[in-house]
Amino acid sequence: MQQSVESLVRLLESYRGRDKIIRTVCYGSQLVGGVLTRKAEADVSSQRLGKSLLLFSAQLSHCRTVLRLFDDLSMLAYSHSYGLGASDEDKGIRWISVLTNVADQLYYPCEHVAWAADAEIIKVKSDKWWLFCTVLWGTSLLLGILRSLRVLLLLRRKLKRQERYGEGSRQTRLHSQIRGELLSILSSAADLSNAIHWMPPGLLWAGRFPSWLVGLLGTTSSVIGLIQMNNSDS
Repeated sequence: MQQSVESLVRLLESYRGRDKIIRTVCYGSQLVGGVLTRKAEADVSSQRLGKSLLLFSAQLSHCRTVLRLFDDLSMLAYSHSYGLGASDEDKGIRWISVLTNVADQLYYPCEHVAWAADAEIIKVKSDKWWLFCTVLWGTSLLLGILRSLRVLLLLRRKLKRQERYGEGSRQTRLHSQIRGELLSILSSAADLSNAIHWMPPGLLWAGRFPSWLVGLLGTTSSVIGLIQMNNSDS
């Protein structure tokens, strides 16, 4: 018990860890709130609790938006350090990663403008800026899925070669990397489903998801993110 609490405290003390915790609680609250509000006709107290959880979820989402006001420089530093990728890296992965970095870099200023418009700091309509954010986010997620698929293809080729020579330790590591990429695809697919839901009506299932389904997809993605971060730290 004490070890679990200490791990949680260490997680909350880091910016990346705290953001993932807030994201998980945000979507988890939306999931539970959405389920409870569906039972609104049968139980008034459930309806009230459900609405409170949905409001709490919205406030946590706003909190994350404000915190991202300071992420531009760290993203820029990462994009600069990656550049066009290492010369010995697979070309497909390199260019997908470069395009992903461009989409991620553009996302932040668009979100800042949208936030400032909602806060009435600047006199512009926020709707189109939030749409730009969603498009850039969806683009980044789609590129991430393509990158993971490419990595999976390369890992499977390596695994076949290792199985031929019977090197157990390398096979174990490759299997672990394959599981990691599969989790990344699942996480990105869940977020991409939500991104499409937030697009203008008429595009696939845009605007059709109930709150509980948005919460379920977001919670799934968030929990996977926590697992991956824990594995990375380990």
